[in-house]
Formats: sequence, C-alpha cells, structure tokens
Amino acid sequence: MPSAWLWIPVGCSLIAVVILLMWRPFQAAAREARLSHARKEFHKQREWLEVKFISLAGPKAKPDMLRWSNCEFDDSVSYVRHRVTGELRAFVAVTVALEDITHLGSSTTELMSNVQAGTGVFRLDKDRWVTDGQVILNLSPNEAIRFYQSDLEMVGQEMADRTA
Repeated sequence: MPSAWLWIPVGCSLIAVVILLMWRPFQAAAREARLSHARKEFHKQREWLEVKFISLAGPKAKPDMLRWSNCEFDDSVSYVRHRVTGELRAFVAVTVALEDITHLGSSTTELMSNVQAGTGVFRLDKDRWVTDGQVILNLSPNEAIRFYQSDLEMVGQEMADRTA
C-alpha cells in the first residue's frame, strides 16, 4: 500500500492540472468583464472625451496645415486591444471640416471648406478613458484596425442606431 506521503504530490499535480485547465476561461471571463465595464465608462465619459479630443487635436495642426472649423463624431464605437500591452482603445469615426484660406489677389480672400474623414482614438488608462487628440486621417475605424492588425485586435463594436 502506498505511503500517505505519495498522495501529497499527486494531489498537488491534480490541483495544478485543474488550475491550468481553468486559467484560459478565467482569463477570458476577466477580459470580457473588463471590456463590459470599459464600455459603460466610455459612454459615461463620452461627451467630456469629445470636447477634450477637439481641444487637443485641433491645435495640433502645423502652420502649413488647414485649420479645423468643426469636428463631428459618429455614434458607432469600435473597441480594440493592443496585442502586446493589452491596452484597450476606442475608435470613433470623425468628420473634420477644414478651412482653407486662399488668397486670390492682393485684397481678395476666399474661404473654402472641405471635409476629411478619419478615426478618433481614445484609450483606457486604468478605469478612466483619456485622449491625446490622436486622429488617424483618411481611415475609418474598420480600415484603421485592418491597417494596424499586427498590433491591434478588435474586441467589440457598437453600431449606431440609425432608426432613431
């Protein structure tokens, strides 16, 4: 009959196997709970984030670039996770109206407006969403995710309700 001391390593081995088998589902559930909480927080903070985004992104334009006259945000949000750091980000489609002042002679100035589409980037810093005013011009959120697919993976998407 085996000694009672042999049951200790067998018991530890069984516990280790159970932990290894449960690790991935536990990790996935924790990530899903974090994403759900992050989505709720994004919606709570969204209005403030948009104002902050415009205040940071608009003045970033270089002197040779066009000045922003307006920025509109789509209601849809794509959530992505950085593959290495695990950082969550929210991508929102933006439409930026740019002003171009063209001189047509010595005293005539014509104001022309053009519109440029892009993606506003927001990131989750601990439990608070922040923005650096980063905009990815000429790419929709889905195009930006495909372009950066080696670094980012989509983890969620909320489509705008167009019926309202």
